[in-house]
Amino acid sequence: MARKPILALVGRPNVGKSSLFNRLVGERLAVTHEIPGTTRDRLYGETFWNGVTFQVIDTGGIEIYQPSGARDESPLAEGSADFIDEIIEQANIAIAGADLIILVVDAQTGVTAADEAIAEILRRTDKPVLVAANKIDDIRQTDEAYDFYGLGLAAVFGISAIHGLGVGDLLDEVVRAADAAAVDLEDEPDDDHLKIAIVGRPNAGKSTLLNRLIGEDRAIVSEVAGTTRDAIDTDITWYGETVTLIDTAGIRRRGRIEAGVERFSVIRAMKAISRADLALLVIDAELGVTEQDEHIAGYIIDEYKSLVIVVNKWDALDKDAFTMNSFIENIRDRLHFVRYAPVIFISALEGQRLHQVLEVAHRVWEWRFFRIPTSEVNRLLRDSLDRHPPHAKGVKRLKFLYASQVRTDPPLILFHVNDPNQVHFTYKRYLENQIRAAYEFEGTPIRLSFRARDERKPNPISRTEN
Repeated sequence: MARKPILALVGRPNVGKSSLFNRLVGERLAVTHEIPGTTRDRLYGETFWNGVTFQVIDTGGIEIYQPSGARDESPLAEGSADFIDEIIEQANIAIAGADLIILVVDAQTGVTAADEAIAEILRRTDKPVLVAANKIDDIRQTDEAYDFYGLGLAAVFGISAIHGLGVGDLLDEVVRAADAAAVDLEDEPDDDHLKIAIVGRPNAGKSTLLNRLIGEDRAIVSEVAGTTRDAIDTDITWYGETVTLIDTAGIRRRGRIEAGVERFSVIRAMKAISRADLALLVIDAELGVTEQDEHIAGYIIDEYKSLVIVVNKWDALDKDAFTMNSFIENIRDRLHFVRYAPVIFISALEGQRLHQVLEVAHRVWEWRFFRIPTSEVNRLLRDSLDRHPPHAKGVKRLKFLYASQVRTDPPLILFHVNDPNQVHFTYKRYLENQIRAAYEFEGTPIRLSFRARDERKPNPISRTEN
């Protein structure tokens, strides 16, 4: 399979890059807000046009300082002024890794000094560059796009990212530009690989962990809680295997999620969990397990994703011989519903025990695909019933007729019973514990399903099957 061409969207803040990104990928993946500086990290998605699938990169706005020290006067998102250099660096990384570039400008504002400065940067690249003059909400306004030919770049397209006006023509030219540039597309690896979402409360050290794992400053790191707002993907190679790391915005407890930007960030973090195989729940060792951590673990289990608990900032604690065991006991008590999840202690900042993160994650991922032979499932069921038969409800007694593991990723075990309504949740938990006693399924949830079956049919539970 050929590698997908990479298309980067760049431009100064508040010109509509994120709106165009959302239009192209068909989902609300990028945070959009009228305040410049909202999109801080590179953000990835895909779009398909005329038989070609593109990987699209949204970038933070490139804030250009003029020689006099002046710049386009526009309010920055709160705290964004602290990240100007990092935003520029993120955009430059995206440009360097792109096959094609779209410079997004504001047709209503017209050509600005910042647009000219960015165009000068792009002219020095050897990449095809197109200009999207955004915010043209009426076809009669398309003449407003012509002034941008003065930037000295390739074709200019008047578009409305919000309404979709002119976006098709822009994509037609993107496909032609990719073909004309003879983009070198090597084979793309299969998508059947480990995908890890790095989640946790704000400022727990998720971005620092990501940067350590990939060996470069992939995500902006700051002491200000909530720096990472977008879920961003990075592919790495680990012992010859592809692993996708998904860094996400810090997740606050629901009652404390602010309206607007942060709320959309949390929604994307939830979506990141849903498209991952496994989540690393990063806990701040200095704070211990918080209510937010409990909520996040609940989200992970609701999606039936595997889980590894990563206690970060372990170097910051004064420790004795009992500290680690006490911490684990506290985790098991607060997160009692995921007692099967392994716990590792690291310092992302100091690089302590980082090798354990991917080692444990990969081992847990393999358990998602483990299948118990049918004969063994039924043996476990017989032994469990002998040790602790289910209590009867009224005059009708619960009978187990047959069981088998019907799928993996995550493991699903189907029990045929005479009446599913007779299965109490405590007996479900008992059966799961018996299964885990025989097969660890480390860090991986097990789904148990109970289906009614006519008990007059032959009962195969006593037979040996493969």
